[in-house]
Amino acid sequence: MEKNKFLTSTLILLISGFITKILGMVIKIVKTRYIGVEGIGIYMLIVPTFNLFMNVALLGFPIAVSKLVAEEKKRGKRIIFSVIPISLLLNVIISFIIILISPLISKLLVDERTLYPLMAIAFVLPFISISGIIRGYFFGKQRMVPHAVSHVSEQIVKLLLVIIITPFLLPKGLAVTVTGLVLINILSELTSIIILIFFIPKKTNIKKEELRPDKEIIKNSLNIGLPTMGSRIIGSIGSFIEPILLGYVLIKIGYSNLFFVKEYGIINGYVFPLLFIPSFFVQTIGSALLPVISKAYSKNNIKYIKHKLKQAIGISLLIGIISNSLIMLKPEFFLQLIYHTKEGANYLLFLAPFFLLYYIQVPLTITLQATNHANEAMMSTLISMIIKIIILFSFSFLKIGLYSLIIATIVNILIVTIYNYIKVNKVLNL
Repeated sequence: MEKNKFLTSTLILLISGFITKILGMVIKIVKTRYIGVEGIGIYMLIVPTFNLFMNVALLGFPIAVSKLVAEEKKRGKRIIFSVIPISLLLNVIISFIIILISPLISKLLVDERTLYPLMAIAFVLPFISISGIIRGYFFGKQRMVPHAVSHVSEQIVKLLLVIIITPFLLPKGLAVTVTGLVLINILSELTSIIILIFFIPKKTNIKKEELRPDKEIIKNSLNIGLPTMGSRIIGSIGSFIEPILLGYVLIKIGYSNLFFVKEYGIINGYVFPLLFIPSFFVQTIGSALLPVISKAYSKNNIKYIKHKLKQAIGISLLIGIISNSLIMLKPEFFLQLIYHTKEGANYLLFLAPFFLLYYIQVPLTITLQATNHANEAMMSTLISMIIKIIILFSFSFLKIGLYSLIIATIVNILIVTIYNYIKVNKVLNL
C-alpha cells in the first residue's frame, strides 16, 4: 500500500512537473523576447536577493509542516493554524526590511534599475509563504493532486499575465517592466492558494481550540524548519553575494558593466534554467519522498528508507542523464529553440557533465532532513558556499570572464554531493 502510494505520488508530481516546466519555459521565452538580454540581465540580478528573502520568509515551514503531518502526531489543521500566524508576522517584518534596504542593495548590484524590482519583492513574499505552508500540509498527507492542479494553474495564470501586461509596461522602461514581472507573482500565488483551499474537504470540522497556536507545534516546526531554512539561507547568501562580488571584481579589472550584465544574464537566464530542467522533476520526487521517509523513520524502518532512497537516486540520475545527453549533443539547438539565441552554448558544454551529481543532491538532502539530520545538510551548504566565494573571487582576477562563476559552481556541486552522501551513508549504513 505504502509502495503504491509513493509511486502514485511520484508519478503525479512528475507529470505535473513536466507540464509546469514546459509552461515555465514558455514563460521564460515570452519574457526574453519581450525584454531582451538586457532586461533578463536586470531580472537575474535581483533573483538572488529574491531567493534569499523568500527562504527567510518561508523559515523552512513547508518542510516542517509536511514532516509533522506525515508523522500523524497532531491533527493537520492544528499544525496549519499554529504555523500560519507566525509566518505572517515574520513576513510583515521582512517586507519592511526589504523596502528599507532596497536602495543600498540596488547600489551594490551596480545597476540602479534594480531598485523598484527589489522593493516589489516585499509584496510577493506573504503569498509565497502561505502557499508553501498549505502545500506542505498536502505533501504530508501524500495528496499530490492539489499541488499538481494548483501549480499548473499558477503557471498558466503567470503566462497569461506576462503576455497581457508586459507590452503595456515596456514603453515605461525596463525597470518598470521588470517590477511588473515580479509583482505578477502575487496573482499567480493567490491563484494557487485559492485552488489549494478548494481541495480541503468541505465537511472539515474546525474546533475552536484548533484555531489557537499550539506552542509544542510551533517549537517542533522551528526545530525542523530552522536548520532547513539555515541551509537554504546560506545558499541564498552565497547567491546574493555572487553578482555583487563578480560585478565589483570584473569592472575593477577592466570589463564593462554591459559585459557583466549580459554574460551574467546569459548564464543565469539561459544556461542554468536549461540545466535545472531535470532538477525540477527531482524536486518533485523529493517532495514525495519526504513524508514517506519521515513516517518510516518514526517507525525505525531503516530498510524501507534505504530502498526508497536508492529508488529516488536511480530515477533522478536517469532523468538527468537523458536530459543532459540531449543538451550536450545539441546545445545551440536547444538555446535557439527555447530562447531564440545561441549564446551560452560554451557554458552549457562545460557544466552539463557535472550537473549529474547535482541531481542526486535532492534525495540525499531530503533524507537528512527527514531523519532529523538537517544540520548536516546545512553544514555542507556552508562549507561549499565559503569555498565557492573564495574561488569566485580569486579566479575572477585571472581575466577569464564569467568562467570563474562556472568553475566555482562545479566545485560547489562536488562538495555538497560528496559531503551529503557521506553523512547519509553514516545515518543509514548504506
